[in-house]
Amino acid sequence: MKTNMRRLLKIIRNLVLLIVAGIVVLAGVLAFNVVARGSRQVQVAAIPRADVDKQGAAQRLSEAIRFQTISNFLNPEQDADALRGLQAHIAASFPAFHAAARREVIGTYSLLYTWEGSDPKAQPIALLAHQDVVPIAPGTEKDWQQKPFDGAVADGFIWGRGSWDDKGNLYAMLEAAEQMAKNDFRPKRTIYFAFGHDEEVAGTRGAKAIAAALAARGVKLDFVLDEGLLITEGIMKGLDKPAALIGVAEKGYSTLVLTARTAPGHSSMPPRETAIGMMSAALVRLEDHRLPAHVRGAVAEMFDTLAPEMSGFNRVVLSNLWLFKPLLLREFEKSGPTEAMVRTTTALTIFNAGDKDNVLPGNAEATVNFRLLPGDTEASVTDHVRSTIANHKISIAAFPGNTDPPPVTGTASKSYSALTRSIREVYPDAIVAPGLMIAATDSRHYAGLTDNIFRFSPVRANSDDLKRFHGTNERLSIEGYADMIRFYRRLIENTAG
Repeated sequence: MKTNMRRLLKIIRNLVLLIVAGIVVLAGVLAFNVVARGSRQVQVAAIPRADVDKQGAAQRLSEAIRFQTISNFLNPEQDADALRGLQAHIAASFPAFHAAARREVIGTYSLLYTWEGSDPKAQPIALLAHQDVVPIAPGTEKDWQQKPFDGAVADGFIWGRGSWDDKGNLYAMLEAAEQMAKNDFRPKRTIYFAFGHDEEVAGTRGAKAIAAALAARGVKLDFVLDEGLLITEGIMKGLDKPAALIGVAEKGYSTLVLTARTAPGHSSMPPRETAIGMMSAALVRLEDHRLPAHVRGAVAEMFDTLAPEMSGFNRVVLSNLWLFKPLLLREFEKSGPTEAMVRTTTALTIFNAGDKDNVLPGNAEATVNFRLLPGDTEASVTDHVRSTIANHKISIAAFPGNTDPPPVTGTASKSYSALTRSIREVYPDAIVAPGLMIAATDSRHYAGLTDNIFRFSPVRANSDDLKRFHGTNERLSIEGYADMIRFYRRLIENTAG
């Protein structure tokens, strides 16, 4: 009996020692991965802050906001007068740039400026922005602190729809180019300024037409820069510095229309299966069985880049995703903005069925919008929908304008380094990292012209500011706008000077 007890105690002791040794080894591996990951930030020398006519620039952007360039996919002429007014304002506001660059109108209302470089062998670059804006959500007009299309300059901000998305970027580029043209700057490489007019409704008439025109001329671009990720403040847990994220990848866009068809009838004699019932069940299944979450590609590289800049347990987690990836995914799934970074999202956006309370409708139609992670395609998402709803009575049709995710841009290029350097020179407090753009931009239409597409808006934003994007009280700080102008000027100097 005593012998058996001694054996049992020895076994327990050995197990404890093995567990302790395992914990020590694990702790060592975790610590090594934390220490071994050094900062990837480009070290830059401080540069003087360029002078900017802040009040004059703010006033010009204010005037631009007053043109209600609200695009409409079904009615492309809806904002024609507003676009013509905006373009006249652009021409009057930036005379030196217009004297230096060639202006073309493409796709009826889109603008393409060509600022010829002195070196014909140097690959050109393209700076993108869009002229159109989204409408104000009906019934929310009274919630704005300043009227959405007054372009008020108040309390240190330029207020109104488009101040941020995307007239702020468009006018900041022109402000920078205007000042450089006045100073007799001539770029070494050609710079295209491409301003689409229907980005908010897929860009098929604007940016797509500009890209096609450049392709027909045999143009190949070194890089494209469009609106995109921001300089976020206080959003990344464990990071006490602003995070300037460059979108090197973009989600695809796929809208599917689901239609259930049955025989219409009287509500007093309902069958066991109705169009609304079938569609409702299908939509519930889609929400309950979402596509899987992943940490891969640009998102994985973002975590690798941010890990050395993190503090505390967050640094341990991001430095050891081989172990903590499930924990990270569970955390990201708690909110929509973070979940969108790691999953092809499913959004039920439109439902139409019935027109009278005592009539069973013959059709029920639902529109579901998916934003596709790189690696997923419209075909794979359609297969997922078909197998998930498992109902042959429901048809699935793709919406016009759907696009698969464009290719991912690598971060080893000279153009990425130049963009990173420009950001760090103008925003020395920011940590720069690659990231995934979760919305769609005009840049996807340029995938055939370059291997380097970047999506970055030099706008500082906290969690409250993010609610203003396509929302209420959109605004841009005057100081922040001045820095945007400084950024575009420095980027042109670093890439085309």
